[in-house]
Amino acid sequence: MLLENKVAIVTGGTKGMGKAIALKFAQEGCNVVVTSRHINEAQKVAKEIEKLGHRSLGIKADISKNAEVKEMAAQTIRQFKKIDILVNNAGGVDVTGGDTTDATEADWDHILDVNLKGVFLCCMAVVPHMKKQKSGKIINISSMGAVNPAVSVLHYHAAKAGVLGLNTNLAFELAPFNIHVNAIVPGPIETPFWDSLQSPGPERDKFFKALAAKEVPLGRMGTPEDIAGPALFLASGMSDYVTGQVIYVAGGQPLLSQAATFLSAQGQ
Repeated sequence: MLLENKVAIVTGGTKGMGKAIALKFAQEGCNVVVTSRHINEAQKVAKEIEKLGHRSLGIKADISKNAEVKEMAAQTIRQFKKIDILVNNAGGVDVTGGDTTDATEADWDHILDVNLKGVFLCCMAVVPHMKKQKSGKIINISSMGAVNPAVSVLHYHAAKAGVLGLNTNLAFELAPFNIHVNAIVPGPIETPFWDSLQSPGPERDKFFKALAAKEVPLGRMGTPEDIAGPALFLASGMSDYVTGQVIYVAGGQPLLSQAATFLSAQGQ
């Protein structure tokens, strides 16, 4: 058991990559706090974790709101007495557009609140507890759009690039406290993130197959479980001499030298 008796918070842990990470951690002996803006969904995943034989807690938390983030950390401490691991997974784009023709100031503020300020707030709430115990693992989920965008989504990609900058600074500051801070950059992963772009079905399957063949050196779309494995490495003792790093979990991206033209050609 790589995470036996550890306590992890996984934000946005009710679906996709977050859920896969939460379940993977539980399978390795971890007690997991699952957060979401939807308490019923968080509690549902918490029950799945308990069925694996480990303690869990589902918490409603909007990570863009400092009071809710502080309460998330406080509830975790009350329940488990410590926080060993934080996975900053929550985020996404819930607005349309985002290039210079239709990006708005309101959208910019909202998307940066969720995808960058939220990561900052979660770290600020958890780090004091990790400092006291002189250990901790923080894993920040960024996006390929931060470094090799397929389309222009200014606010989301800027926020995810900011996560990488925050990752570097936190790793530098917190290393003397034995707190490890690393980031994962996912490639094209089959998650509910795509639902707003194209409904599940044969047409989307066809699109995914073509996308993978054109853009991914390994020739396939990734799964949430493909992200959970590297997250487990970064959360466990196997990475105790690793901090300030960015791991691309992207099937070989961005090995391709050209910009990702396939998505643009498809109007995605």
